Amino acid sequence: MGYTMPVEYDEELVEELKKTFAGLESPVKIHWFLDPDAECVYCEDTQQILDLVQQTSNNKVTVIKHVKSDPETRKYNIDMFPALLIHGVDEWNIRYFGIPAGYEFGAFIEDIVDASTGRVNVSPEIKEALLKYVTRPTRIMIFVTPTCPYCPLAVRAAHRFAMVNKNIYGDMIEALEFSDLADKYGVYAVPKNVIQIDGEDKLEFEGAAPDPYFVAQILQAYGVELPQKLQEQLAGLGSEEIEETVEDVHEHHHHHHHH
Repeated sequence: MGYTMPVEYDEELVEELKKTFAGLESPVKIHWFLDPDAECVYCEDTQQILDLVQQTSNNKVTVIKHVKSDPETRKYNIDMFPALLIHGVDEWNIRYFGIPAGYEFGAFIEDIVDASTGRVNVSPEIKEALLKYVTRPTRIMIFVTPTCPYCPLAVRAAHRFAMVNKNIYGDMIEALEFSDLADKYGVYAVPKNVIQIDGEDKLEFEGAAPDPYFVAQILQAYGVELPQKLQEQLAGLGSEEIEETVEDVHEHHHHHHHH
């Protein structure tokens, strides 16, 4: 499903989306949170993406706009703008901070399908571990750029995990739009993944990791040992599988030095 969304799109993409969205079951609501007082460079482009999705889904997907001061903003713990939140059969914390463009567009479409069916592609062992050990609000921040081909894998993992356990907030963060935050976390390569528990940074790693590795990181953040079955799965993975999935953030970013 690797479609990327340029700002201009063609009939072919429209047809592909119609085909994909024919599989939607329950209606999907996309909540779009905006801060009217802040500059939003890509809001028009985001609006185009949302319009395209709404039209090609035969209106099975609805977009609901909120401003920063709306009660929904607090209800859904939205603390940065612009933000997109995808709800379907249920309300999970499947979130996008910044535009779901470029390679992220494919992740966005897959999330919409998952939210609509409520079915999530996670192994029983992974599901069990996430449900058993992730007991507090846990935020998985995935810093991305639209041109990074591996980033959607990390975003999708965070979002699939968010569908397994509502304590998990799966957050795509577009590093160029949220450059201050990216600087704070020293994002020089993407995807960069930060795990927070109760608002406290616990650990970070780079790359699009296979599920067992990713879950091992989450459990490590909790100070929990990985269950035996997952240890075996992890042992079967080569370390190069993770390292190959990292790419440097563009040159124009992060040129200022921190003293």
